[in-house]
Amino acid sequence: MTARKLYVEGRWVETDDSFEVTDPGTGRPIATVASAGRALTQRAIRAAAESLPGWRGLTGIARGDFLLAVADGLRARGDDLARTITRENGKPLRESRGEVAVAIDHLRWFAEEARRAYGRIVPHQADGKRHLILRQPMGVAALIAPWNFPLVLSVRKAAPALAAGCTAILKPARQTPLCALTLAECCEQAGLPPGVFQVITGPSEPIVDEFMENPTVRKVSFTGSTEVGKRLIGKSAGTVTNLSLELGGHAPLLVFADADLDLAVEGALVTKFRNTGQSCIASNRVYVERSVYEPFLEAFVERTAALKVGYGLDESTDVGPVVNEAALRNAVAHVDDARSAGARILCGGRPIDGVEGFYLEPTVIADVPEGALCMREETFAPIAPVVPFDSENEAIRRANDTRYGLAAYAYTNDLNRAWRLGESLEAGTIGLNDTIPSTSNCPFGGIKESGLGRELGAEGMDAFLDTKHLSIGGVNGSL
Repeated sequence: MTARKLYVEGRWVETDDSFEVTDPGTGRPIATVASAGRALTQRAIRAAAESLPGWRGLTGIARGDFLLAVADGLRARGDDLARTITRENGKPLRESRGEVAVAIDHLRWFAEEARRAYGRIVPHQADGKRHLILRQPMGVAALIAPWNFPLVLSVRKAAPALAAGCTAILKPARQTPLCALTLAECCEQAGLPPGVFQVITGPSEPIVDEFMENPTVRKVSFTGSTEVGKRLIGKSAGTVTNLSLELGGHAPLLVFADADLDLAVEGALVTKFRNTGQSCIASNRVYVERSVYEPFLEAFVERTAALKVGYGLDESTDVGPVVNEAALRNAVAHVDDARSAGARILCGGRPIDGVEGFYLEPTVIADVPEGALCMREETFAPIAPVVPFDSENEAIRRANDTRYGLAAYAYTNDLNRAWRLGESLEAGTIGLNDTIPSTSNCPFGGIKESGLGRELGAEGMDAFLDTKHLSIGGVNGSL
């Protein structure tokens, strides 16, 4: 079992406390990691503030070159890094490889965006004046990443922050800190100046309280639950800290009778069971037009039952474990609640006995009442509730009947309907005949209680930039 230090002030730091990282595929610890508290967090914030003038003073091209070097470092460590993700998260190895590839793409995208922090000149309305709009880095940024996509969601925050000229402190989840520490190694190898990028982790409360209460921190970017996001909004009031929040989701998937049914079944498999269902944009509710409801169920159940559940490092595994025992208990509770409400369990629904780790059979539940837990709450597990609908208006109404609005999916071959759905579904990202709509060059984020702000795309770097108006008087003469 390896022991890992934290990366603070440009060096690797030990602490008096540590915690274990557990492999959810075996339930056994695989590493110990130094644990930070409030004092070390303060040191990291001071180091980030001290390094800020030099970092933001670099050209965007120079900052971009650093990010490209970090991307090269991730690529060189790709195979080992993918195995690390699988061991600390549990996801199948091929998905971990994909996560590494997407993280590299994010770095390359924002390396190019670093030179595009455009301002503008505004035509004056009064003689003798000129107006410039400047875009400048906010300052020290605190980045709080989740466990379900531990590398890519760390990079999704760090890359735009660094590209914009901010210095960044990353707090990965305690369940999955190892790939974030590898990211720090790549930043060190790339030659980032001390204090520009740091990684600390440990108990959330003291670290996050320092982030939220320290006036030096001008930006906090968080991905996690809506409940925690609301608490951060409250904590931000004291310092008026700028927030980006990517919060919970409860994505609907709509399948219309005119859709390619095979494509829709494949789409449901990917959107539901990717990352073992532990994705904020997973399809949590599947609505199928009644005329194709039974054929869809038959094909979907057959494909779901054929998925191989197993340890993530096994190349043949389709679905890995959920993250821990508590997640497994919650998933079983959702299945039992749906059953007691009269739903039909068509396949799966139970933990897999006789193996180490936290495994649930991939589950399809039909005819689920709207009041069931899995239809109202985010289900972070391989559980797919499927219900019929009779009209487009009904499907849209039911899809939007949630406090969440992160993602939505629909399958249809009717172009007019596709436009109507795009305009009517209440979500920040909508996949039309598309299972993985998130991409480096397009904005990602939620509406309603799914968050504030956007990541990725040009908007992703805007989130770390302040807007300044420079008004110049006393300009005499004209051309």
